[in-house]
Amino acid sequence: MSTVDSQASRSKSETATNVPPKKRGVPEGLWLKCPGCGASVYKKEVQQQLNVCPKCEHHFYVSALERIAQVLDEGTFEPMNEEIRSTDPLEFSDRRKYSDRLAGEQKRTGLTDAVMTGTGMIRARRVAFAVTDSAFIMGSMGSVVGERLARLIERATEQNLPLIIISASGGGARMHEGILSLMQMAKVSAALARYDAAGGLFISVLTNPTMGGVAASFASLGDLVFAEPKALIGFAGPRTIKATIGIELPEGFQTSEFLLEHGYIDRIVPRQHLKTEIARAIDYCGK
Repeated sequence: MSTVDSQASRSKSETATNVPPKKRGVPEGLWLKCPGCGASVYKKEVQQQLNVCPKCEHHFYVSALERIAQVLDEGTFEPMNEEIRSTDPLEFSDRRKYSDRLAGEQKRTGLTDAVMTGTGMIRARRVAFAVTDSAFIMGSMGSVVGERLARLIERATEQNLPLIIISASGGGARMHEGILSLMQMAKVSAALARYDAAGGLFISVLTNPTMGGVAASFASLGDLVFAEPKALIGFAGPRTIKATIGIELPEGFQTSEFLLEHGYIDRIVPRQHLKTEIARAIDYCGK
């Protein structure tokens, strides 16, 4: 090897040695940014605490299936009326056809509509149970949501079961179904009136968000109304109200803490304690 080749080889070797090693990036999905405190929190730790921030106790979104797993005893949920599916009676279309939107939401969420209903056990106490999911068209109430809830309430009436409905509906009545959607508010409320007349116990749990026609009907009619901390609860949103009446709203307006102070709800229950509190309320009311 010539002197020139030897020097070139040594130069390449030194250059390779001096190149800093590539840093390994942090895998995506390990951390979450908390909307409540802005901190970066370890996703697995959040999940271990039922999707609650370990630093500020902000309650993250959870799906209907996760709610069922958190509140009901394992393996006891028996779904009802999943065969009832939405149609498109008005042939509604905005940016896309309503029928296409339904198919897309079903594929994306794995749900057939915005509510799951059925029976199950809470600490060995049999209950009628429903939960809405804001991931499916914002948890809005169409004909199927109303029909499933009405049938569940009728089942609870016939079998004398405590009724638990967990609401997470930011969409109110589903505009894609027009008056058929609005009718569900009265239908579900009438079913609840018959259930109450039969001596039933209805525990309503409000989560973030519970708005519009859902808040204005069945979600507000519980014998006991629980809410998760800092949940947004109301009819129209605070920005809409402020723009309409033109005045500043009180601090914390439409949060569960504000509503507890003004007597609209009975208790704020952190997610980790919800199952125990529901079981305790059922026992206290003798059901």
